[in-house]
Amino acid sequence: MDGGTDTDNNAVLFAKGANEVLKPLQTQGKLKILSESVVKGWDVNQAAPTFTQALTAAGGKVDGVLAANDDIANAVIGVLKSKGLAGTVQVTGQDSGVEGLQNILQGNQCMTVFKNVKLEADAVSKLAIALSKGSDPTSAGLTLTDFQDPKGNRTIKAVLLTPQAITKANVKDVISAGALTAAQVCKGIQAACTAAGIS
Repeated sequence: MDGGTDTDNNAVLFAKGANEVLKPLQTQGKLKILSESVVKGWDVNQAAPTFTQALTAAGGKVDGVLAANDDIANAVIGVLKSKGLAGTVQVTGQDSGVEGLQNILQGNQCMTVFKNVKLEADAVSKLAIALSKGSDPTSAGLTLTDFQDPKGNRTIKAVLLTPQAITKANVKDVISAGALTAAQVCKGIQAACTAAGIS
């Protein structure tokens, strides 16, 4: 379930990265991609109808859904619940939002992706300081990677940080990083939080 590939280059990159991993596995016969659907413009209101169509086309049976973000994943989970399939289909998301973490803690989503804003801010400030001084950013401990700019059709330098996979075992990492509070994550699902050691 791609999101916004019609309007957002980040979404194009997310889909490209997923396909670079999944399509070779399909070629090797290790999995079968039943559908690749796009939630146009990241419009979460279109996510459930788009997934319902894909699920119907798949004969009502899927083993997993890679969703481009937690909002799309939540819409997918809503459809799965209506079909009695929630918790039996592996659903992934991205962004480590409240709904995504709650879905993970309740067993409806297997993982999300966390991009720690504090690490991003630290990298940006180091980069800005180095550039304002006319210094090489590597002197500030930053690693620069070649990155293809699709709009300018050129190669640029980028600081690429490693995102973190969040599962039930490490939901606490998002809280420890200060991205969300335990109260936000646990609202309405305190038993699931307690079971995961979050209070």
